[in-house]
Amino acid sequence: MMENSFNSFNEGKVLVADTNQAERVAFYKKTYAHVAGGVLLFVVFEYLLFQSTAIVEFALSMTQGYKWLLLLGGFMLITNYAESTALRTTDKNLQYMAYAGYIFAEAFIFIPLIYIAISYTQNFDILQQAAIVTLTLFAGLSAVVLITKKDFSFLRAALTIGFFIAIGLIVAGTLFGFNLGLWFSVGMCVLAGGSILYQTSNLVHKFGTEDYIPAALGLFASLMLLFWYVLQIFLSRD
Repeated sequence: MMENSFNSFNEGKVLVADTNQAERVAFYKKTYAHVAGGVLLFVVFEYLLFQSTAIVEFALSMTQGYKWLLLLGGFMLITNYAESTALRTTDKNLQYMAYAGYIFAEAFIFIPLIYIAISYTQNFDILQQAAIVTLTLFAGLSAVVLITKKDFSFLRAALTIGFFIAIGLIVAGTLFGFNLGLWFSVGMCVLAGGSILYQTSNLVHKFGTEDYIPAALGLFASLMLLFWYVLQIFLSRD
């Protein structure tokens, strides 16, 4: 989730909130087209990564003990770099590179979970079901903000605290070997839902008319967080 201050970021820009209806709709279309493009690129990256047995085995080996914490730490660094780069620059090429780099990092970290999901049923049923639920929730939460125009920026503090607590629990679970269980996944889905509301609210109230790439990156990150834990719930049903 982007926690950057939007004050300096928006200096001298025409905010979406200050434009007419046609310009706002055009911005929303560009943003969600880039989110959809991100999902498509994620699928392509995932397919290509799974073509290499060595990459899959390496990713699976990184889920053991402290290696998983190293992988998560690296992913968080890439996330922070991609988000800050997309927000800091107005160069579309750099923004696209940051977005693509983030999507690749997501594809890599998803390898173990997707491998387990495919092995669980020997097909793609669970992945398809989790994807449908995730996209439905994402569309519904986004629609709430876009229709009501409510500002959910007040969620920022709660989300920040929630994410720090979640990270602490993940670290503790990894170090001391206990399973965080179903209710942790449910709680993370709630947290991801709050992040979607927050990011969509930024889309409406905080971004400039040319900031559809960083806006898409923030939404994509929240979407993938939700997908991760929805998939975890589906895998824990039995």
